Amino acid sequence: MPKSKPAPKHDWLSWLHQAPRRAKQIVLLLIDIFMLPVLFTLALSVRMGELDLPSKAQMLDIPLMIILMIVCALFTRVYSAVVRAFDEHYLQSALFASISWAMLLWVAASAGITHTLPRSVIIITGALLMLHFWVSRALIRTVLFVLLKRREQHTNLAVFGAGQAGRQIMAAAAGMAQYRLTGFFDDDPELIGTRINGLPVWSGRQAQRFIERLDIDEVIVAMPSVSRSRRRDIIDSLQKASGERDIHIRMLPGLDRVMSGDISLNDVQDIDILDLLGRDAVPPDLALFRHHVADRTVLVTGAAGSIGSELCRQLLTARPDTLVLFDHSEFGLYSIERELRASFPDATLVPILGSVMDQARLERLMRHHHVETVYHAAAYKHVPLVEANPFEGVINNSLGTYHTAVAARDAGVETFVLVSTDKAVRPTNVMGASKRLSELVLQALAAEPIVPGTLGTCYAMVRFGNVLGSSGSVVPLFRKQISQGGPITLTHPDITRYFMTIPEAAQLVIQAGGMAKGGEVFLLEMGESVRILDLARQMIRLSGLSERTVSQPDGDIEVVFTGLRPGEKLYEELLISDEGIEHTDHPLIYKAHERFYPLSRIEALFAEIEELALMRDTIGLKQLLLLSIHGYKPDFAAEDNSGCLDERPEDAMSIAAFEAELDLPYNESQVTPV
Repeated sequence: MPKSKPAPKHDWLSWLHQAPRRAKQIVLLLIDIFMLPVLFTLALSVRMGELDLPSKAQMLDIPLMIILMIVCALFTRVYSAVVRAFDEHYLQSALFASISWAMLLWVAASAGITHTLPRSVIIITGALLMLHFWVSRALIRTVLFVLLKRREQHTNLAVFGAGQAGRQIMAAAAGMAQYRLTGFFDDDPELIGTRINGLPVWSGRQAQRFIERLDIDEVIVAMPSVSRSRRRDIIDSLQKASGERDIHIRMLPGLDRVMSGDISLNDVQDIDILDLLGRDAVPPDLALFRHHVADRTVLVTGAAGSIGSELCRQLLTARPDTLVLFDHSEFGLYSIERELRASFPDATLVPILGSVMDQARLERLMRHHHVETVYHAAAYKHVPLVEANPFEGVINNSLGTYHTAVAARDAGVETFVLVSTDKAVRPTNVMGASKRLSELVLQALAAEPIVPGTLGTCYAMVRFGNVLGSSGSVVPLFRKQISQGGPITLTHPDITRYFMTIPEAAQLVIQAGGMAKGGEVFLLEMGESVRILDLARQMIRLSGLSERTVSQPDGDIEVVFTGLRPGEKLYEELLISDEGIEHTDHPLIYKAHERFYPLSRIEALFAEIEELALMRDTIGLKQLLLLSIHGYKPDFAAEDNSGCLDERPEDAMSIAAFEAELDLPYNESQVTPV
């Protein structure tokens, strides 16, 4: 971060720097009025070749000169320019003002309005006026900056990228007293060794030498057109070059502002987490993207959630006939509907308040609107909350999926896509187990014979990891903690996660649905898993701060480990088994073949869950999930906040008895292959 500045002193310099714009314009006007007679005298002296003061008659013409100068300067907006950032636009205004002034004075002299004014003196005075407009502003700016920089701490700034974007950033920073410009870094051999606006261009390989020599505090990466993988390489190289120094690295995103030529330091942002991950976006396959969406009626459950709302945004770009928004949150539904109507004014939107547990209403709704495609994103997803409220999580996530999927089948919906999670693979928490049970529901329904006279519903599920920017995401939490001075809280030093953006995840979910034939588990390519501790440390360093440790007690931000939360895993997986994975037509989407139960077993399981729910038997629920979900490792000691039983009834089967039967659920006689 830029170094902090002490409060300005209360004197003429501070007043001039902080005065209202109108006051500064008046000061400049008074300077110009004072200087015009001086310039006129100088012009007379140049013409005569020696000091020549104006005659008494010529002195009477000076008020007219001043009036004409004010009129011309105001008309050409000379006083509208900001002194600390004047550029070629200001110079053009000053040139037009000087020429206009000379022409008007010439006309006045020719008409006999003025006294004896030699025409050459008018021309020379006009040229000197132009020079005054330029030199006086440059001198004022230089003097103010030098004096202010002596008083204030400043940030030594460098820009990586000497192209158009980098030059605009430097021009913007040149008008700010808190920055001292050092130079550019670039990898273009034609630019290295040159000077741009008086600043040197160095090779990116020389970053370490110049960062140390010039005490550089901040580097702005102004290369908006390069790929994310290239940005990551640049960030890594700058971090290595900084060594033990805590430099602040920021990024200029987006080409649109660069092309418009309208860039300011407000456009510069902290490093996007994607620039650290190095994930390059893959454009969607439009055929897959539009396959089950274009000109169709589409329903999204959980439409107000992080994934559901982004699904709605992406779906509307594929131009469905009608988009039905289904959610249980009144405010959430109101918010997403309002946003979508503003962004897509021609779209047909149908907001519906309701619960995924109301199967009869869902079926009527789907029939009434002739829904053809359903994206089921409604779910409770926060691991600790679901662990503390297990029945609510299982009933909403698993039983809700069953009711929604059956309603879709009975209403004749063509395609049903479930949004799942990597936490469903060998889950250690109730949330993950509930999502795996949701997958089993769809796999079982997909295996059921098609009712004669119907086309049947195509069921598919899409499994992926964490999405950046969703509610509860770790990245905005870390940013907030850093801005507050820390500490950053982590549950475990070795915890890792997969990441992708919400828009990318939503696009891939839609495209996976376009490939569905029935019963598939689609997996999204998540790239390399990220160690969360490394991510936190990178975010600290890229903010220009240092980590506070035992060996570095004077650091800025401390990282505190709080211990794994109930049900939390150190790492996530996308596959239950490495067998049966296939590539698809999309480079970031894979298809897995996994075992599942017949529908009769799933329905019997739900009946048992509902009985346990009546008794609020948490231990019994987890033991039942333990029997039914492959790889599930329940946390029986997790605190339950929902009023459930802390202990099992005396006549209930013991945990040891359940553990003895762990192999039962995946016996070949009970489990059906895909």
